[in-house]
Amino acid sequence: MAIRPFDAVLCDFDGVLKFQDLEQQAEIERAYGVEPGTVARVTGESALVVPALTGLVTREEWLASAVPVLAGLVGSAARASALTDDWVAARTWADEEVLALLMRARARVPVVLVSNATSELAAHLRELELHDAFDHVVSSYDVGVAKPDRRIFEIAARHAGVPPERCLFVDDRAENVDAARVLGMTGVVYRAPADLASALLPLFEEVS
Repeated sequence: MAIRPFDAVLCDFDGVLKFQDLEQQAEIERAYGVEPGTVARVTGESALVVPALTGLVTREEWLASAVPVLAGLVGSAARASALTDDWVAARTWADEEVLALLMRARARVPVVLVSNATSELAAHLRELELHDAFDHVVSSYDVGVAKPDRRIFEIAARHAGVPPERCLFVDDRAENVDAARVLGMTGVVYRAPADLASALLPLFEEVS
């Protein structure tokens, strides 16, 4: 029997397992009179985005920091706050095909969620009924470092109980996968469930 190339699976959350309705968000933005993508741009440019991902401020504080800029676009702070609230409340879902693959993998090796996340990650996992889906959850908000910082990968490997070079890491951002590969991890840039299925094939082909 061939030796498997990894002994743990480390998986990103947003863009791999969890998705948000981008068209609904675009419709919300148009209803407030701004171009689709505006809220993502403004919140992404906030000085609080990194602190929000590393435990220094809450998600609410980060989103509130975008209100003055959005207010200039929609006419008032009240409308800007309402826009932000509606935008973040757009429908989210977990990809059932990806979840099924991770559950199959978890029957053989530890599966660790590794997410650049805000203070709301635990609530999001509960809402999507994913709070028991992983052996460990490594949130940048909790550990104080975010991908692609090598330390978050090292923390995740320790939780998995295996050396970094024995981990498979899956993420939709190439820069994060590149950082994991520097540590010796097997890296997969995720674009579709088939990417994850192909990476997990050596695990699934093992003889019981």
